[in-house]
Amino acid sequence: MLQIYNSLTRKKEPFEPIDPANVRMYVCGMTVYDYCHIGHARVLVVFDMVNRYLRHLYGENHVTYVRNITDIDDKIIQRAQESHEPFTRLTERFIDAMHEDAEALGVLPPDEEPRATLSMEQIIEMIQTLLDKGYAYTAQNGDVYYDVSRFSSYGKLSGKRLEELRAGERVAVDEAKEDPLDFVLWKAAKPGEPCWESPWGKGRPGWHIECSAMSTHCLGCHFDIHGGGLDLQFPHHENEIAQSEAATGCKFVNYWMHNGFVRVDDEKMSKSLGNFFTIREVLKRYDPEVVRYFILASHYRSPLNYSDRNLDGAKAALTTLYTALRELPAGAEVHEAAEEARRFHEALSDDFNTPEAMAVLFELARDINRLRSAGDVERASGQGALLRHLAALLGLLQRPPQRFLQGKSGESGGLSDQEIERLVAARNQARAEKRWVEADRIRDELKKEGVILEDSGGKTSWRRE
Repeated sequence: MLQIYNSLTRKKEPFEPIDPANVRMYVCGMTVYDYCHIGHARVLVVFDMVNRYLRHLYGENHVTYVRNITDIDDKIIQRAQESHEPFTRLTERFIDAMHEDAEALGVLPPDEEPRATLSMEQIIEMIQTLLDKGYAYTAQNGDVYYDVSRFSSYGKLSGKRLEELRAGERVAVDEAKEDPLDFVLWKAAKPGEPCWESPWGKGRPGWHIECSAMSTHCLGCHFDIHGGGLDLQFPHHENEIAQSEAATGCKFVNYWMHNGFVRVDDEKMSKSLGNFFTIREVLKRYDPEVVRYFILASHYRSPLNYSDRNLDGAKAALTTLYTALRELPAGAEVHEAAEEARRFHEALSDDFNTPEAMAVLFELARDINRLRSAGDVERASGQGALLRHLAALLGLLQRPPQRFLQGKSGESGGLSDQEIERLVAARNQARAEKRWVEADRIRDELKKEGVILEDSGGKTSWRRE
C-alpha cells in the first residue's frame, strides 16, 4: 500500500483516497512575473512524478491533478510597471515560458490549471462567506482581513503557536488590521493598479485566498493531497487551511506534501549571492532529462544541492542506463511480476522513494549488460523492456537511446552530427584498409571534441560525453 509522509501529522500514513475512482491533488503553481528557476523545476518534476504514480495505481482517468497559476499579485504589478506594459501581457509571456520549461522537463500538463484572475467569482464568494461567518472583517482602509484569533486550530500544519508568532510580528504603518497575525483577503484598489469590483469596493485578492478558492472550486471542499514547496508551509498553506475550513465547515485536505529546498553548492539560492539559476539557463548546458534525473535522484523531502558536479554525475548515470538499452530489439514483453518490478514499486510506495527506485533501474541495466555479453539477446531485451516500463513512471528513458547518447547537433566543440558521421566513416575506412595509425588519429581527434567511439559486433557507435 502507498505510504505518504503527511506534513500535517508529521508521520508516514497509508494513503486512503476519499474516492478511489477520483483521486484529487492540488499543487501550488507559479507566480508568473519572471522565468521559472531551479526551485520551481523541483516542484514541477516532483509532483509530476507523484501524478504519474497515482495514475499507475488508480488508473489514468481516476486522478485529477490541479496546479494553479497566480497571475495577479504585488510582484506582478511592480514588474509590469517597471517594464511599462499591461500586467496581462507580462503574465502571458511568463505563462508561455513556464509551459515551455515544463514540457522540456517532461512534465505532463495538469488536468486543470486555474488562474487567479479567472477565479474572481469564487474568490469573492469565499471572502463573503468568511465575513458572514465572522472569520473576517473590513478594516478602515477598505481592506478585508482574516481574523486568525477566530480559528482555534491555527498553526496545526506548521506547529507554530499563536503567542510565539504574535511576539515576532510587526504591523506595517499602512496596515489597519486588528492583530499582527491577521492576513489580507482583499486589498482595496490603489491608483493605477489592476482591480475588480467587489461588495467592499474595487480591489484585488490577497495571495492566500486565491488558492483556497481555486482548489475547492476545482476539487471540492475536501480532497486528498495538497502539495508545494516547503517554503509555502507557513504562512501560505497554514492560511489556506484556516480560510478553507472556516468557509466550508469541513476538513480541507487529508495529506499535505512538501518538497525540500534547493541549495546551490551547499548555499541557499538567492539573487543577492549570484547563485540563482533559471530553468532555461540550466537547459542551455544540460539535457532536460539530465535535470529531471538529477531532481529525482534525491528524495523529494530532502534538500537538493545543485552543482555542476551533481549535474555531471546525473548525466553520467543517465548515460549508463541509456547505454544498456542501446540496440536492444523492441517489442519484448514486460513482466510486471518480476522481482525487480516488485522492489521498484515497494520503493515508490514508501513515500515516493525515488533514490531506491532508481537503484533498481541500475540493477536492471547491469543485468542487461551481463545477458548481452553472454549472447542471450532475448532475455536482455525482456529486461530492457522492463527497464523502460519502470523508468516511464519516473518520466525517464523514453527516447531512442542513440538520440540521448548523441546529444544535440552542434554540441561538443561545434561538431555537427554530419561531421561526426563523416569522421567515423573515414575511421572505418582506415580500419578496413588496416591503416591503424590513421584510425587511431581520428579516434583521438573525436575524443578531443568530446565524442566517444564504441566498437562492438563489427559496428561503431558514437556518443557525446
